[in-house]
Amino acid sequence: MSTPFTKLRRSCHGFGLAAAYLVATAVPLWCGSTGATAADLPAKSGKAAEATYQWTGCYLGANLGGGTSGTNFSSTVDPGSYLAAGDAATVSGSGGGGKNADSILPGGQVGCNFQTGTLVLGLEGDFDYFHSNPQFNNNTNTLADGNTFAISQSLTTNYLATVRPRIGIGADRNLAYITGGAAFTSISYTEGYADANMPPGTGTASASRTLVGWTAGAGWEYAFADHWTVKAEYLFASFPTTSATGVITGAGGTNALHGSSDLVVQLVRAGVNFKF
Repeated sequence: MSTPFTKLRRSCHGFGLAAAYLVATAVPLWCGSTGATAADLPAKSGKAAEATYQWTGCYLGANLGGGTSGTNFSSTVDPGSYLAAGDAATVSGSGGGGKNADSILPGGQVGCNFQTGTLVLGLEGDFDYFHSNPQFNNNTNTLADGNTFAISQSLTTNYLATVRPRIGIGADRNLAYITGGAAFTSISYTEGYADANMPPGTGTASASRTLVGWTAGAGWEYAFADHWTVKAEYLFASFPTTSATGVITGAGGTNALHGSSDLVVQLVRAGVNFKF
């Protein structure tokens, strides 16, 4: 049975609410900034009005946050010469479930913005260390002969990187934006089987690869000095399913072992940028 996270991950409803909120907050900021400037004009007669902050330019920065990786594990054992057909079906039904794992994300980002009016267009790339390890273990079932067996699955991520266009509304030193693009990670996946027969049957299926997926999110950025900004950001990322095939070997024969795992990531992070 999937956990609440893995059910939620198939919908971007949470992201939509976050994006709508951030864009909605930008509108009153922009209106307030415009109104204040107009109201100040009589008092600044003969003086140049204070220039509105411009977001055009490139930047380099660092970030720190937390993320949750979620996965749905599945397992299939083919009929073969070691496990009886009923046992193969029992093992298959016992080998899957949804699991989550939390991790910190330290990293950095680089990007550029272009502002026209209140519209700010940008492109950002980032790279974060992200070591998470969702794991599934089931050792509660038995084979037809009464001997127990255990089946386990795990997925380890090593980093998270994204390349994303950004579009936002600039209200002087405030910028609310939405963003989406490509996401990258490196994973190691392993499925294992072992039983209490004498001699025991054992099997492993594993895979390691780089995954390319998609990401979307929203954020807010504030320029507290001419060359320095701080930001807060939410991202949702989804990656393709990883599959692996191995063999269960025991006395008298073998059975093919198949496992798979998908992956989604949700993260919230804060950052600081230096604008050139």
